[in-house]
Amino acid sequence: MRIFLTATALALSIPLAVPAFAQSTTTVVLPGEVRTYVLQQQAPSVVYEGEVVVGQRLPDTVKLYPVPEQDYSYAIVNERRVIIDPRTHAVIEVLE
Repeated sequence: MRIFLTATALALSIPLAVPAFAQSTTTVVLPGEVRTYVLQQQAPSVVYEGEVVVGQRLPDTVKLYPVPEQDYSYAIVNERRVIIDPRTHAVIEVLE
């Protein structure tokens, strides 16, 4: 009995190796002039079912407008201005 309790206590004191699962999110730091440019533009709003969130890929049917001299595009989706990566159609930022 004493050996069992000692073995149990020893087993409980050994730290367990638990794998850590980190979420891989990439934060994009946009130049301020990109936000300013997008906020000043007038374009038709596209109706999109559901909520538009950062990281989500928008369908190819959403018309993208390029931001001059930048590697970004924008769209106005459900009356909200959205900055988009034109290569992947992924939402980078939703402007309020």
